[in-house]
Amino acid sequence: MRIIRSVAEMQTNALHLQAQNQSIGFIPTMGALHEGHLALVRRARDENDAVIVSIFVNPMQFGPKEDLIRYPRTLVRDQAALKKANVDILFAPSTEEMYPAGFSTFVDVPSLNKTLCGPLRPHHFRGVATVVAKLFQIVQPTRSYFGEKDIQQVRVIDRMIEDLRIPTRLIACPTVREKDGLAVSSRNRFLSRKEREEAVKLYQALYLGRELVSQKIMTQSKMLVKRLTGVLATIPHSKIDYIAFVDPLTLEPMEKVQRPALLAIAIWIGKTRLIDNVVIS
Repeated sequence: MRIIRSVAEMQTNALHLQAQNQSIGFIPTMGALHEGHLALVRRARDENDAVIVSIFVNPMQFGPKEDLIRYPRTLVRDQAALKKANVDILFAPSTEEMYPAGFSTFVDVPSLNKTLCGPLRPHHFRGVATVVAKLFQIVQPTRSYFGEKDIQQVRVIDRMIEDLRIPTRLIACPTVREKDGLAVSSRNRFLSRKEREEAVKLYQALYLGRELVSQKIMTQSKMLVKRLTGVLATIPHSKIDYIAFVDPLTLEPMEKVQRPALLAIAIWIGKTRLIDNVVIS
């Protein structure tokens, strides 16, 4: 596996792969890799000639009171995992390389920033869209792989690709879960043992919400939210950011769930914020 830290060198290698008519599968990450990331790598390996993974902790998507400094950085371990997964190139630029002095261009997708995490993290998705747009320009991927756990991010990037006619195909991959249902996340490591035991109620609430709708026991969003709040409120030292039933594509809120919907939840357990979702078809 080749490790590249320079934007110019990464662009040169990407153009070389394109000149050889090799398809490029790309997985952008912030490191602290887990089984969810590696599932994306394996799919990219199956579907492309070359696989490129980026590791860049993007300061632009963290608010002033968010956990940029606390975000785990495990580059040595990540390199070993990617090498074992047969990744061709690891692109690991510095902040100065990605955002040189005078950088002042941003990408925003406001239509998908009005619900869920958008109002709570007002600059987050602008930071995500900006860095991913830049990475697309550098890596020139044929296909780009993202996990559906971060479903709002997937929708933002998919809209950006469509609007800007970026020549890559977004592949959204199913959420990878632990045996008890909790979504795999780099933030799970911050949970204490007791908090980790309680965190499974997040998945239980999602499953309950899906069943209540699927079985037509409840369809009014307000009633559903009240029922699921009761489940999550039993988690000690927790705070619910939102429980929302939204359109799976536009992320617009739904008052009554009578068609395909997305149930999304964000909750603080202690000092750790977890997000997850399920599609109700």
